[in-house]
Amino acid sequence: MTTAVIVQARVGSSRLPGKVVLDLGGRPVLDHVLRRCRAIPGADVVVCAIADEENTPLPSIAETCGVEVFVGPVRDVLARYAGAAHRVKADVVVRITSDCPLIDPIVCGQVIRMLTESGAEYASNIQPRTYPKGLDCEVFTYALLERANAAATEVSDREHVTPWMLRVPALRTANLSSTDARLAEQRWTLDYPEDLEFLRKVCALLPSRMAHFDEIAALLRTRRDLLAINAQVSDTPSNKTTVAKV
Repeated sequence: MTTAVIVQARVGSSRLPGKVVLDLGGRPVLDHVLRRCRAIPGADVVVCAIADEENTPLPSIAETCGVEVFVGPVRDVLARYAGAAHRVKADVVVRITSDCPLIDPIVCGQVIRMLTESGAEYASNIQPRTYPKGLDCEVFTYALLERANAAATEVSDREHVTPWMLRVPALRTANLSSTDARLAEQRWTLDYPEDLEFLRKVCALLPSRMAHFDEIAALLRTRRDLLAINAQVSDTPSNKTTVAKV
């Protein structure tokens, strides 16, 4: 079986233009994401599924990180995933978004293992969420992805990739939970300028570029002031309807 980590990426963003190419500790945000994805245990290949945009630096960043590149529709992200998965002959697909520079390889590996060992068709750490926003990992079978790509017609289903899957009757699912559900209130993702400030300050304090979830959580338990930086842009109903997809 081939397990493919597919990272969706585009330059366009309404609130923070070009957010995935912004500097974070001397490297583009996307560089952080891709290098962390390469370290996921159980992953056979990493693909950067790039939106078909003009004058984008994303292919160059992806190639520097040593990952595959697939170019697909800007808005039809579901088709982009299906095309990328087909290209690398994936049996299992791991969905990661490019605005998560602290994505944790160990957590993602646990979600992959949960899917394969349980016989589930879909597994994640967000149903329900008990990890910070920014550690989101969804894993599903290629067969389920193909079903969704063939059947989904709603614009929101095709833009957000997995909602159609989660409405499949009797879908076999699994969810990875953290030991502290209160962590779900924290934002480790990048959508707003406040998020960028938070991430830059956190990264400057980490013991290594590949610091894991438990190390970051431990830092934030002692530095609650850092959490206050982007606390006001947590997921309110208005934010949920305007988030630009990558």
